[in-house]
Amino acid sequence: MVGGKMACGINKDDLMVRVGPDSYEDALAEPHARLMDFTGRPMKGIVYVGPEGCRTDEALATWVTRGAEFAATLPPGPHQRQARTKRG
Repeated sequence: MVGGKMACGINKDDLMVRVGPDSYEDALAEPHARLMDFTGRPMKGIVYVGPEGCRTDEALATWVTRGAEFAATLPPGPHQRQARTKRG
């Protein structure tokens, strides 16, 4: 999570990475990446990366960074806005 927004996560053996709609096609072109269809419908902007695509620390860090960088561009959700207001 970055700023209360999902950047990446794990689903069974796959890494889920939120890359955003603008980077979606590029991410799908990467080895071991595929559509994220957890709900039965592909979710544009999120990809699954198979275990083979995360075998090294460098490969995993690259994917996590992609997700974190995209999540950091998103506006805060209602819970984050309320927390900021309460803190003053």
